[in-house]
Amino acid sequence: MQLNEQEIVRREALQKLRDLGIDPYPAEQFDVNAFAADIKSNFDAEQNNFQNVSLAGRVMAVRGKGKVTFAELQDSSGRIQLFIKRDSICPGEDKTLYNPVITKLLDLGDFVGVKGEVFVTKTGETSIRVNEFKYLSKSLKPLPVVKRIKNEETGEDEVFDAFTDPELRYRQRYVDLVVNPQVRDIFIKRSKVISSMRNYFNDQGWMEVETPVLQPLHGGAAARPFATHHNSLDIPLYLRIANELYLKRLIVGGFDGVYEFGKMFRNEGMDRTHNPEFTSMEIYVAYKDYIWMMGMVEECIEKVAIAVTGDTKVNVEGNEIDFKGPYRRLSMYDSIKEYTGIDVSEMDEAELRQVCKDLHIPTDNSMGKGKLIDEIFGEKVEDNLIQPTYITDYPIEMTPLAKKHRSKDGLVERFELFVNGKEIANAYSELNDPIDQRERFEDQLKLAARGDDEAMVLDEDFLRALEYGMPPTSGLGIGIDRLTMMLTGQVSIQEVLFFPQMKPERKD
Repeated sequence: MQLNEQEIVRREALQKLRDLGIDPYPAEQFDVNAFAADIKSNFDAEQNNFQNVSLAGRVMAVRGKGKVTFAELQDSSGRIQLFIKRDSICPGEDKTLYNPVITKLLDLGDFVGVKGEVFVTKTGETSIRVNEFKYLSKSLKPLPVVKRIKNEETGEDEVFDAFTDPELRYRQRYVDLVVNPQVRDIFIKRSKVISSMRNYFNDQGWMEVETPVLQPLHGGAAARPFATHHNSLDIPLYLRIANELYLKRLIVGGFDGVYEFGKMFRNEGMDRTHNPEFTSMEIYVAYKDYIWMMGMVEECIEKVAIAVTGDTKVNVEGNEIDFKGPYRRLSMYDSIKEYTGIDVSEMDEAELRQVCKDLHIPTDNSMGKGKLIDEIFGEKVEDNLIQPTYITDYPIEMTPLAKKHRSKDGLVERFELFVNGKEIANAYSELNDPIDQRERFEDQLKLAARGDDEAMVLDEDFLRALEYGMPPTSGLGIGIDRLTMMLTGQVSIQEVLFFPQMKPERKD
């Protein structure tokens, strides 16, 4: 391993600490009783509170290494200044030990624990007067130095030498979280998206469940799977592309409402809105239909938006988006006609292929009628759907798992929710006729024979479950990553994933 100059200096400091009898990676716990943000918000000099505090965190700045050292400690809540007089701190277990070089071995990024009392410096800075100091973990790699200088005219902090390169940030998220505090806020909000949605479902009496990630058949969606092999059983297995068929089995089993937050895996391309591993929430409620589901989604997402942002309105790419319902409803055929002027509702496959050609939309021979319509919609309609919009009533060829429309031949009862040109939810009145479902699966097999590698497979066990009887049911899937993008104003899915998939790191 080749070390640079700074890394060599840090290892030398590490050895000096050990030579002094100081363990730079102690095993015993360090008890914390206060946090930086709470102290800075609630310290009252007249009340003289916070006089016996214990904090731990990273050292993010050091000024002066003489008799007095000023340092900034960053814990999970924020930063606070430390005031360290070298003759006031007693490192190590032996309280009689006095070592004036202790702070000279302090590096940016080191984890330390301090005890002391809070006071306000002459410059008005709320600080900790340190009387006990303990190394908790020595940092051997230097953090990027992000300089924050206060603009005297505006009073705002100006940032220099920021850690902003996307590839470095995504690949070294642990560094990104340390030096870019605003990034942490994105993931705090992501957590609130999930917890507030979970609370809403639990309040309705629906049950959270878990279904298999490794599946013998890759069903429930049109996508290419990741394949693996189980050695003991000597069978192929697939990382799930959806959990739909297992959740429906639970409705067959007698549950009125089940939902699951889980990872899905699709062996597809990567871009600003696609990652091969993503988080989805799917829910199925018995005795409901897709019309009911539209109202439920509006109510749920409005509550989630308020829980996460305090409002129903968010700004994404300069667009103010309002998640307060009701949302616009537009059929797929009507949406294509609105944005292309072409009525495709009565066209056969050959006519649709010609429309794609006229609109300069690439196609291939594996695409059937449903895929061609989907390509037209994706190319000419999606980007126009900025405010939350339900696209409803899809052609039957596009949706093998949805129930036939109750009044419109050739369509199914399905909707997708689009926001800022991106699909974030998909829902059906679920197909519960086992004979119809078998015929739809067989149609998918024909598409697979034509070369469509995203066509669904025929799942005999799922068909058997339907033959035992599944009540009328509505199902919904929501992309948690994309919804989080909308509620945090991000334009790239990589910004809302702690560890997005990356190309292998170059070693040169």
